Amino acid sequence: MHVLRARSLAVTVAAAAALALSLTAEAVGAGPAPVTPPPGSAHMGMGVIEHDGQGGGLPPAAPRAVQTEGVDVSSHQGNVNWATLWSSGVKWAYVKATEGTSYKNPYFSQQYNGSYDSGMIRGAYHFALPDNSGGAAQATYFASNGGGWSRDGRTLPGVLDIEWNPYGAQCFGKTQSQMVAWVRDFLTTYKARTGRDAVIYTATSWWKTCTGNYAGFGASNPLWVARYNSTVGELPSGWGTYTMWQYTSTGPTVGDHNRFNGALDRVRALANG
Repeated sequence: MHVLRARSLAVTVAAAAALALSLTAEAVGAGPAPVTPPPGSAHMGMGVIEHDGQGGGLPPAAPRAVQTEGVDVSSHQGNVNWATLWSSGVKWAYVKATEGTSYKNPYFSQQYNGSYDSGMIRGAYHFALPDNSGGAAQATYFASNGGGWSRDGRTLPGVLDIEWNPYGAQCFGKTQSQMVAWVRDFLTTYKARTGRDAVIYTATSWWKTCTGNYAGFGASNPLWVARYNSTVGELPSGWGTYTMWQYTSTGPTVGDHNRFNGALDRVRALANG
């Protein structure tokens, strides 16, 4: 009996010590463990500020003959006031359609059709979860749930959003060669399903870390680069220029604002293939 009491006391003391250590760590600034966002809540650029930071200002106002303003949206924005965006000069939009192989944006119809009805050229994007399932499976899911394409002059090719994992390890547990293979499977399958080469959305620092700065997609897949600063900065290897640039998450109406590297006729050209 005395032995059991002694062991019980020892366990209690150890637990109290562990709790005290945890509270002390939090008190001195360690803070609680980061909260994992709920499934489906990932959206373009949600890891940019945490990993790359942001500059002190927006890019200089660009003549509309040179660059064309656009936005990207997800369920994060809910129902979007497209008329306000159109009146402010926004001429194109991308809407999150899917994530992994089980999530569909519940606001997709309002956002995708609403942007079109306002006069915009629009397309859909897929948030990749390479640790969830294969690239081919996710491309198929995307193409079947909003990520398709038609030659109507108003529908942009689908986008593979490949960036920091908001739910775990930033490279989704993949080696650099495994990540490149996953991306290739997605792109190959998407083209087979739609006839179009998907746009790749990424950040240069993530691309370097998680693909080894792979240069093999630049000849066929347009680049949409994320950098919240006054200049676009270094591009991933393989691309001599960017097609789109996400330059802020704090723009008017919806937050995420972008520049297409060309006039509106070049946006239409990308839509037409």
